[in-house]
Amino acid sequence: MPTTRATTEDRSAVRTLARLWPYVRPVRARLFTAAFVAVVASCTGLVIPLVLKWMVDGPVAGRDPAGVWLGALCLLLLGVAEAVLFGIRRWLVARPLSHVEAEMRAGLYRHLQRLPVAFHDRWASGQLLSRGTTDLMLVRMFLAFPLTFLLVNSVTILVGVVIMLVQDWTLGLVVLVPAVPVVWTCVIFERRYAEVARRAQDQVGDLTTVVEESVLGIRIIKGFGHHRSQARAFGELAVGLRGTELRKARLLATIWGVIVTLPEMAIGAALVLGAVQVADGDLSAGTLVAFLSTALALRWPVDSIGFLLAMSQEAATATERYFEVLDETPEDGPAGAAPGPAPRGATAPGEARPAAAARGLRFEDVRFRYPDAPPGSPPLLTGVDLHIRPGESMALVGATGSGKTTLTALVPRLHDVTSGRITLDGVDITAMPRAELRARVAVAFEEPTLFSTSVGENVLMGAADGTGRKELDRALAVAQAEFAHDLPDGTATRVGEQGLSLSGGQRQRLALARAVVGRPEFLVLDDPLSALDVHTEAAVEAALRQVLSDTTALIVAHRPSTVLLADRVALLSDGRIAAVGTHHELLRDNAEYARLMSGESEEQEDIR
Repeated sequence: MPTTRATTEDRSAVRTLARLWPYVRPVRARLFTAAFVAVVASCTGLVIPLVLKWMVDGPVAGRDPAGVWLGALCLLLLGVAEAVLFGIRRWLVARPLSHVEAEMRAGLYRHLQRLPVAFHDRWASGQLLSRGTTDLMLVRMFLAFPLTFLLVNSVTILVGVVIMLVQDWTLGLVVLVPAVPVVWTCVIFERRYAEVARRAQDQVGDLTTVVEESVLGIRIIKGFGHHRSQARAFGELAVGLRGTELRKARLLATIWGVIVTLPEMAIGAALVLGAVQVADGDLSAGTLVAFLSTALALRWPVDSIGFLLAMSQEAATATERYFEVLDETPEDGPAGAAPGPAPRGATAPGEARPAAAARGLRFEDVRFRYPDAPPGSPPLLTGVDLHIRPGESMALVGATGSGKTTLTALVPRLHDVTSGRITLDGVDITAMPRAELRARVAVAFEEPTLFSTSVGENVLMGAADGTGRKELDRALAVAQAEFAHDLPDGTATRVGEQGLSLSGGQRQRLALARAVVGRPEFLVLDDPLSALDVHTEAAVEAALRQVLSDTTALIVAHRPSTVLLADRVALLSDGRIAAVGTHHELLRDNAEYARLMSGESEEQEDIR
C-alpha cells in the first residue's frame, strides 16, 4: 500500500472543500435556498427576546392580561414559524445531497476502472473501499449540516450581538470578553484535529483491508489455524483506531469546555451586573430579560462551533482522500488532453496497410521495469525481440521469475513498456485506444477471476454485446466446461464471490471460455491449463487447437503437452529471448530448454 498519510501543516480546509464545488454546482439553487431559509428561521428565534421585552415592560408591568395573551400568541407563532422553516430546510437538502453523494461514488468507481494495474498493485483495497463509503458519507454530512450552519450560526451570532449591544452596550461588551480566547482555541483545535482526523480515517481503511482479506482468505486462515493471529492483528488495529478516536474526543472535549465555560461565565457576570442596574433603576426589567434571552439564544450557535469545526475537518480530510484517487492519472491520460503525435510505427487513417512482414504480434527491443522498482535495479525485461506471425501460436517458456507473465501483461497494456514497442499488424499498441486494443486481444490468466454473477455472464464478458447462446455454448465446449449446463440453473447459476463455489479446474476452464468466446484476433494465455487433470487437459488441448488455427496466440507454458499446442517456442532467459524454434529443435539444441522440459531444473515453476 502506498503512503497515504498526508501532512496537514500546509493544507487549507477551505481550499480542499472548495474542490467539491463541481459536484455541488448542479444543486446549488436548492442549497442556497435552504441556507437562506435556515438564516431566516434562526433570526426568527432572535425576535422572541424582543417580544419578551415588550411583554415584561408592557402588559406584565401594566397588569394587562389581554396583552399577556397577545404576547403569548406571538411567541407561539414565532416558535411554529421557526420549526416549519427548519423543516423546509431539511426537505430542501435531503434529495440533492444524496444525489451528490451518489454522483461522487459513481465517479470514483468509473475512475478506478480507468486507472492502470500498477495503481491497484500499490493500493490496498480497503483504503479504496473506505474512500467510496465512509469518506463520502462524511462529505454528505458536511454538505447537509456544517456547511449550512457555519453560515447560519455566524449570521445568528452577528445579529444577536448587535441586538445585545443595542439593548445595553456595557452588558454587551461583558458578554464579548470571551471572544478572543474562544477564537484562539478554535484555531489551535482546527490544526490538531485535522491531523488526528486524517490518522483515524486512514486507520479505518487499514481495518477495512484486514477484514476484506480475512473474508477472502478464510480458507487459508482456517487451513493453517491462523484465526487467532488474524484476530490479534485485527485487535491491534482496532485498539489503534480506538486510541485515535479517544484523542479526537479529548480534543473535542477541550474545545467544548472552553466554548461552553467562558460564555457561560460571561452571561453570569452580565446577569449580576444587569440585576444591579435594574435595582438602581438604570435598566428596565424587560431590557434585562431581552438581553439575557438573546444571550441564551446564542448559546447553541456558540456551543456548536466545536463539533461543526470537527465535522468540517473530517469532511476536508475525507475530500482530500477522495481526490487523492481522482488525481491519479488514468490509463488514457487526463480527460480532455490533446492527442500527441502518433508513436513510431502507428498507422494513420488512410495510410497503406503494413507489409506482410510487419503483420502479426511483434515485440521490438522491449524493456520493462516496474514503476515502483528500487532505483538502480535492473529491468525485468531487457531488449525482448519476438515476432509471432499471423495465425501462428507461440509458446513462451522460461524459469520462475524470468518475466513471462509480465511479458504477456504488456500486450493488452495492463502495464506499458518502459522502452521499445509492441505492434499488432504493424500498429504500435500505444497508438490504439485501449478499448480497441482489448477488443482485439483476449487474455486468460493462470489465476482465474470470476465475479458474483452467473456462469454465462462471466463467460460473455469476453465477447461483444449481443453475443448469443450459440457462441456461449461453443466457448464452453472448447474449454471443456460443459459442466456449467449441469449446475442447478445451468449457465444462469450464480457463482460465489471469486467463483470459490467452483473447483480450481472449473474456474480455469470458465476463464478460458471467456478468452475464446469473442473469437479474438490475438489470444494471450498465461498457462491456462495448469489446474486441469491429465484427461481434461488433453480434451481441452484438442478443442483449443481448432481455435488456435484461426488466431495469433502467445501461450505461457511449462509442460510439454501445452508447448506442443504451439507452432513455435520462445525461451525467455535473463529478461531476453534466448532462443526461438520448434519444441523438438530446442529440445535438441538448447540445454536450458531441455532442463526446463525434463523437470531437472530446481526452478521448475508453478508459473509466474
